[in-house]
Amino acid sequence: MNKQPITAVIIALNEAEMIGACIDTVAWCSDILVIDNGSVDETVKIAEQKGARVISVKHHSFSKIRNEALKQVKTEWLLYIDADERITPTLSKEILLGIETNAADAFSFNRTNVLFGKPMQYGNWQNDSVTRVFRKSALQEWKGDVHEGPQVLGSTVSLKTPLIHLTHRSVESGLMKTAVWTGIEARLLAKSISTPVSPLTVLRKAVAEFIRRAVLKQGYKDGEVGLIEAAIQAINKALIYIQVWEQQNKKTIEHSYQKFENELQQSWKDYYDNK
Repeated sequence: MNKQPITAVIIALNEAEMIGACIDTVAWCSDILVIDNGSVDETVKIAEQKGARVISVKHHSFSKIRNEALKQVKTEWLLYIDADERITPTLSKEILLGIETNAADAFSFNRTNVLFGKPMQYGNWQNDSVTRVFRKSALQEWKGDVHEGPQVLGSTVSLKTPLIHLTHRSVESGLMKTAVWTGIEARLLAKSISTPVSPLTVLRKAVAEFIRRAVLKQGYKDGEVGLIEAAIQAINKALIYIQVWEQQNKKTIEHSYQKFENELQQSWKDYYDNK
């Protein structure tokens, strides 16, 4: 296979199950750079066995990780892809044609999101567009800790072929990711709102998110998976606001625990004094 002058950048954290197949779909790139975010499984070993260049960058901000990766790119063009995403042969040809014809400085495409084995067509998943291919000189930086976005100088063209996203493979894996990104979103949200979050706020936000996904965005048309996914998104929204509530009440919570500790220590002191 002729290698094309483009670097595939893969950001991974404990993706031993997915990293190998991901690398296989970007084998047409002249350089494959895996940015490992602190994996403790076989991710690094598998990536190196596949011929990838592995660099360790551990940080909670995806923007910072992508920006660090940019510094390591040696080719004129680069492609960002996650370990659970796949490039199809048709998409690779469309990317290369765009590069060869200088059609733009960056290229975007839709993602076909596969959740619990089902390609989603509703529930707002159908509107998932990402910009992932860049001329290195045109990509200034990435901004945003969770839903990061690129700052590009020049033109961006949308390609027709979608990127395949094999996400939500199990409830357990989804919960592990949720534990990370909902915490980040909660910290950002807590800085931007001043009104107290109450249990009613949490419930209202969760119900509104379910209705938005399942009804307004027609997630019900994706059947059981569509409704289950709407419920998961509602739970995620609730977790974000619960963590905002926690941060707003952090001092009170810490004070309460310290009070319990003091009372327990005093009870033991009284116990020994009375022996």
